[in-house]
Amino acid sequence: MRDMQASNVFREVTPLSEEDCFVIFKRTKTEFTYPVHIHPECELNFIENAKGAQRVVGDSIEEIDDLELCLIANENLEHAWMNYKCQSKEIREITIQFQKELLLESLLSKKQFHTIAVILEKTKKGLVFSRPTIEKIKLSLYSLNATQDGFYSVVELLKILHELSMDENSRILSSSYFVNKDDSSESRRVQKMINYM
Repeated sequence: MRDMQASNVFREVTPLSEEDCFVIFKRTKTEFTYPVHIHPECELNFIENAKGAQRVVGDSIEEIDDLELCLIANENLEHAWMNYKCQSKEIREITIQFQKELLLESLLSKKQFHTIAVILEKTKKGLVFSRPTIEKIKLSLYSLNATQDGFYSVVELLKILHELSMDENSRILSSSYFVNKDDSSESRRVQKMINYM
């Protein structure tokens, strides 16, 4: 479900309920059709076999490779993936959405959760992970999709977040200026670029 905002960015209403720790979706598709959007939930997005597609996260616009893993934890950070130069007709995607409150502040303040706390702070600007890390956790993502119910699925998600937090080659995507802006002028400018492309 999507509501259009003044800047033509859609506010996504996700199916994540207050009773869920997370939701996960696995899709095989021929193209990217979802528009630039925002939502309050944290989102981990894994894309396979979409070389040449374009990732838009805030004011970062980049062409992706055949493996892509991005984590976003900012309710106002616009993001989307677009076809661009992608020729694949079998794009595989796993999306995990969870509430920020899943990891309580009291947990994140403990030393065992320090690296996860650091990564969640970075993901306010969007974070993309290195290929070795993606290859390391790829099977865990597929496994989590297959067993997404029950206590151990939450443990598995925490393990995935921990592995991601150890990636020394992860990279912040959006600029501080874009994330902290007080008005929507930059947002409108990025939207015009996206519409043109």
